[in-house]
Parts: sequence; C-alpha cells; structure tokens
Amino acid sequence: MTHLPKHIVLFPDGNRRWAKAHGISISDGYLKGKDKFNEFLHWCKESGVQVVTVFGFSSENWKRPQDQVDFLMHVFEKYLGGGIENFNNEGVRVKVIGQKHKLSDSLKTVIEKVQEATAGNTAMHLNLAVSYGGRWDIVNAVKEIIKQGIDPEMLTEDLFASYLSTAGLPEPDLIIRAGGEMRLSNFVLWQGAYSELYFSDKLWPDFSKEDFQVALQEFDSRQRRYGK
Repeated sequence: MTHLPKHIVLFPDGNRRWAKAHGISISDGYLKGKDKFNEFLHWCKESGVQVVTVFGFSSENWKRPQDQVDFLMHVFEKYLGGGIENFNNEGVRVKVIGQKHKLSDSLKTVIEKVQEATAGNTAMHLNLAVSYGGRWDIVNAVKEIIKQGIDPEMLTEDLFASYLSTAGLPEPDLIIRAGGEMRLSNFVLWQGAYSELYFSDKLWPDFSKEDFQVALQEFDSRQRRYGK
C-alpha cells in the first residue's frame, strides 16, 4: 500500500449485541471486546500506525443502566492498571481523554499512574476516550481560551486545536466504526473534519485482522483532496 494512516480513530461498537446473539452476559461481551482491542492495537503497531484513539465511553453513556456503567469502569481500571508492563514492552504511550472529574477516585489514580509510567514511550500513542464527547471537547477548549484571555483576532484553527484533548497529535486520517452504525456519535467532531470514514457491519468482537486490512486498503485507494 502506498498510503497508510498515521492516526486511526476506532469505534469498537456492537459488544452488547454480540453478547446477546451468543447467549452470554453483556459483561462477557465487553470483556470479549477488550480482548479484541488488544489484538487491534497490535495490528496497528505492525502496520506502522502512530496514534490510535478509541471511543471507550461517551459522555452520553452515563445514561446506560448503572450496573453496565459500573462494570465498564471496572474494566477500564483493570485494563489500564494491569496493562502497564505490556504498554511499556510495546512502547505505547497512554493518555486518557474526557471528563475525568466524573470518574471514581480509584480510576483517576490508575489513570495518573499509567500515564506517568508510559510517558516516555514513543512507538505508538493510545488515546482512550472515557466520558468523552466531541462537543464537550470544543466547549472545554473555548473555556480555556477565554480563561487565557486570548485576543479573538489572534485565534486561528491551529491555536484552537492546541486546546483540545488531542493537542500535539496529528489529526485522524481514518475513522473505523464496527457494528453496522454509520454516524460519528459526538466523537472527535473537530479533529475528524477531513478524516476518511470506514464502516463495517461486523460486530466488534467479530472484527478480524482481515477486516482491518480491508479498511487499510480502502483508505489507500481514496484520494484525499482537502477541498482542492
């Protein structure tokens, strides 16, 4: 392939539907999805992808049943806390983006620990979005700009982007959404302005390496003109 994405955004959608279809608990469906994401991260590293941003839990997901919310928060805590050694072995720098003030103290502690422990890694950057919303990201950036007292006449797109949660990273080249849905669901709304979109009907736990390669081939075949 001639062109490969530097930054991939992933919607690992369909874990609950997959669990229902297989007659297992939703909790087990989420765990299956977590295992699949570990595989996905490895595929990305093999392919030379530099940044992966994954939609873990949206600002709207707080409306889900409390037992599902609690379980997902437990999964994030175990995944991050238990994965530090593997992240370091793979050279993955981890950053959690989103409204962290809404998270439990124990999860916030784990987030600080994993971010500090992986801060020097350079092989790949992983953004895990937890309690994240694209509109929140934009509004939060505006608030910070106002607090800084920046002259509106001095404000540029690049300066604005430096106040977003993804500051310092390349904009997403490719957005992959599994699960058959075809929308952005309030995710990376600013950052994804010129991203290529790829939608798969596969529920996330069924998404394979072959499906990933098809997504990369589709990206390689497209012409990115940026309005030119």
